[in-house]
Amino acid sequence: MVVVSATTAAEKSNKRYPGEAKGFVEEMRFVAMKLHTKDQAKEGEKEPVDQPLAKWEPSVEGYLKFLVDSKLVYDTLERIVEKAPFPEYAEFRNTGLERSEVLAKDLEWFRQQGHVIPEPSTPGVTYARYLEELSEKDPQAFICHFYNTYFAHSAGGRMIGRKVAEKVLDKKELEFYKWDGDLSQLLQNVRDKLNKVAENWTREEKNHCLEETEKSFKFSGAILRLIFS
Repeated sequence: MVVVSATTAAEKSNKRYPGEAKGFVEEMRFVAMKLHTKDQAKEGEKEPVDQPLAKWEPSVEGYLKFLVDSKLVYDTLERIVEKAPFPEYAEFRNTGLERSEVLAKDLEWFRQQGHVIPEPSTPGVTYARYLEELSEKDPQAFICHFYNTYFAHSAGGRMIGRKVAEKVLDKKELEFYKWDGDLSQLLQNVRDKLNKVAENWTREEKNHCLEETEKSFKFSGAILRLIFS
C-alpha cells in the first residue's frame, strides 16, 4: 500500500497541465480557447447560442453602448494597475495595450458626428465594480481578467470591429483597433511579464486563476451583446 500511495503521489505531482511547458500564459490561452464556440475557434468546445456573427445586425446606438461600457472596463483596469494594490500589478503599467485614451478619442468622434453618447449601462458598471472588488483581495483572479480582456480584444475583438464597421460605419477604422508599435511584440512583452508574475504562484493559485476564465467570458460577453441591442 505504501508503494502504491507513493507512486500515485509522484504521478500527481508530475502531472502536466495543458500548455504548462510553454509557460502559464499558454495555460490561460488553452482554457480560454476551450470556452470559445466551435464556430469561433477550432479548439472551441461550446455550442453556439447566438446567431453566427455574419448574421448579426449591429446598430450605431448599440455599438456606442458597447464602446462606452468597454471604456469603463478599461478605465477601471488601467486605474487598478496604476494604483497597484498588489505589487505585481505594477508590471502591467504602460504596456502599449492600454485602450482607455483611444476609446475617448473614438467617442469624441461619434459626438462630433452628432451622436448622443450614452451613460455606461448595467453590463459595464457591474463588471467594473467586480474588477474593483477583485483587485483588492484576489490578485490571481484579477490577472485572469486582465489577460482575457486585453488579449481577446487584440484577436477576436478586432475581427468583430471590422464586421461592425463594414455594416454601420462605412468601414471606418476606429482608434480602438489601432496600436502604437508592433502589436505582436507588445503582446509578447505582456506574455513575458505574465509568465514572470505567475512563476511566484503555487499550483493552487494558478488553478484559481484559470478557474476565473469562465466569469471573464460571462462579463465580456454581456458587454459584447450590447452591439446588437
